[in-house]
Amino acid sequence: MLIQDIMRSSNVTLKKENTIGEAITIFRKGEVRHIPIINDDSEVIGIISDRDVRDALPSTLFPQEISNVFQVSVEKIMTTNVITCSQMDFVEEVATNFYQYKIGCLPVVYSGKLVGLVTEIDVLHTLVTLTGAYQPSSQIELLVRDQPGILSEVVTVFAKENINIVSVLVYPAKDPLHKVLVFRIQTMNPLSMITKLKTEGYTILWPNEASESI
Repeated sequence: MLIQDIMRSSNVTLKKENTIGEAITIFRKGEVRHIPIINDDSEVIGIISDRDVRDALPSTLFPQEISNVFQVSVEKIMTTNVITCSQMDFVEEVATNFYQYKIGCLPVVYSGKLVGLVTEIDVLHTLVTLTGAYQPSSQIELLVRDQPGILSEVVTVFAKENINIVSVLVYPAKDPLHKVLVFRIQTMNPLSMITKLKTEGYTILWPNEASESI
C-alpha cells in the first residue's frame, strides 16, 4: 500500500511569521496534533506539534508571561530539517521512519511542495488493517524450511481444506535455515486446520499445546 492511499490533506498549515497563539487556536480544535510550517512556495521549512507549544508555555501561575508567549512567532519553536516522505513510498517503509526517528508525523511532498500529511496513527491503523487483525479470525504460526516454494506448499493445504486466508506474514526464525509463516484465517475454530497441518508434517508454533491447555 502506498502513502497516497492513506495520507491526510495538508490544508492546515502556518507560515513562520504566524504566532504561537494562532497555533494554539488550531490545536485546541482537536483536529490535528502537528502543523507543517511552509513558505510562500508551499515548501516545508519546519513543523510544530502540540507538545512543542505546551513546552513553550510558562506556568499558568504567570498569566502575563503566557500572554507574551502568545505573540512569539512559531519560527522560534518549530523543528527544522524536517523528515518527509513521498506519495509513492510504501507504508511499510515509511513505518521504519517513525520507529527510527521517534516522530509522530511526516509531511508528504511532491516536487518539493507539501501535498499531505501522514501520522503514526495512520500508519499503525493501516498495518493493523493489512494483517486482518480487526476482523473475526484465527491465527496459526508455522515453522517451515527457508526454501523457494514453501509458502505455495502451505497455501495449497489451506486451499484443499477450503479455508480462506485473510493475511500472511513472514518472520525470520532463530534458525537461519527456517522461517516463520503467520497465517490469519477466516475461521474462529482452527483446530481441524491445525490437525491437517500436523498430518502434513508441519511444525505448529501457535496455537501450541501450552496455549490450548489454558
